Amino acid sequence: MDWAIEERGYSQRRACGLVGITPRVYRYRSSRPDDAGLRGRLRELANERRRFGYRRLHLLLRREGVAVNWKKLYRLYKEERLTVRKRGGRKRALGTRAPMAIPQDANQRWSLDFVSDTLTDGRRFRILCVIDDFSRECLATVVDNSLSGERVARELDRIAERRGFPCMIVSDNGTELTSNAMLKWQQDRSVEWHYIGNRPIRTQAWV
Repeated sequence: MDWAIEERGYSQRRACGLVGITPRVYRYRSSRPDDAGLRGRLRELANERRRFGYRRLHLLLRREGVAVNWKKLYRLYKEERLTVRKRGGRKRALGTRAPMAIPQDANQRWSLDFVSDTLTDGRRFRILCVIDDFSRECLATVVDNSLSGERVARELDRIAERRGFPCMIVSDNGTELTSNAMLKWQQDRSVEWHYIGNRPIRTQAWV
């Protein structure tokens, strides 16, 4: 369009007619803000939480007080090419890149992990283990056939009733620990969460 008008001397109407658009469309200038700050923060969060999709990133932004429509966030997420890629082959450590602080006292940092095993009749069960990283005290061992994010949140609240909430919790990036229920729990309790590689633990079969 610009070439036809400037170099060939065509009128705006004629140049628009050649490409099949109306002059009104050619003259339109978007009033949409560039959202540079929001784009930058979105990229930072996506780099720190590399297995988080736009919905979980939306929750993290809301936790920071950023009010943005999820449809707009999805558009920016796609434009910045932040789509989570499918994993192939062996799982690797893909978590928060920021270094963890070394605990200097009890109740500063807890670690969470799951242990799984199978009974002699073939039924599987899981154990949620919660450890204080400073004292090495086992705060809880929760055994059940299934442990969802909601269940983990309730167990952490139960521990906090007698000890208070920690400054940080460390875990892998498993489905239960990155669910919306856990993200909401982090936000409501103001607990920092550090994700490390997803490395499931198996014990020897019980006899």
